[in-house]
Amino acid sequence: MSRPRLVAFDLDDTLAPSKSPMNPQMAALLVRLLDVAQVCVISGGQFSQFTMQVIDKLTDVDAAALTRLHLMPTCGTQYYRHQNDGWEQIYAENLTDDQKHRALTAAEKTARALGYWESDTWGPILEDRGSQITFSALGQAAPVAAKTQWDADGTKKTALREAVQALLPDLEVRSGGSTSVDITRRGIDKAYGMNRLADLTGIPLADMLFVGDRLDENGNDYPVKAMGVDCVAVEDWEDTVAFLDKLIPTLETVSP
Repeated sequence: MSRPRLVAFDLDDTLAPSKSPMNPQMAALLVRLLDVAQVCVISGGQFSQFTMQVIDKLTDVDAAALTRLHLMPTCGTQYYRHQNDGWEQIYAENLTDDQKHRALTAAEKTARALGYWESDTWGPILEDRGSQITFSALGQAAPVAAKTQWDADGTKKTALREAVQALLPDLEVRSGGSTSVDITRRGIDKAYGMNRLADLTGIPLADMLFVGDRLDENGNDYPVKAMGVDCVAVEDWEDTVAFLDKLIPTLETVSP
């Protein structure tokens, strides 16, 4: 695709280091991209994480450009748009109290049984994000180096995901970040979010481009690739910078 109308991004390790703010170079490129295309960020984090990592770093962008930015926290189970001088939630596919309780119980029980429940963490291991329950083995604020070392080949996360899924057949259990597992309503993943985005914006999936670092078959970006959306695989935010340096000039002669 030479001229996508909308470019969607994963967040952690695609736009920014895990749980960290965007680099100023990336922020400047996003501002340029907003001038020539619609932009979406879709990731497993909650809205406060999007604020810290993305919104707070977009300091040189006007309100008109912000209307072209689509934010989809918790893997697209929530959707925010900039309107009326602020960010407003358009929808949220929240879990019921019963679903939350069963998800929290299953995640902790399984992690303890497998020996994955750590006592020395950076923040809480379990988090209720409304539309998503997230298990983070080392806590939400764990440094990248520690997370990489905890499960270098992904076997722990895969074993945990499969065991929790067996206990929650009516819910969706997916691999999240490097040490996390996400639990949502059944059938809701990033592909669901992209389909909702197409419906809400009127931009067909064929005119969208997705950039992510976990497009492998076990990654949480893979559902977007599997649904046929054009994708670009990156390993880190520096790769994304290099890609945007090439993409944006091809778009700057057309309007969004």
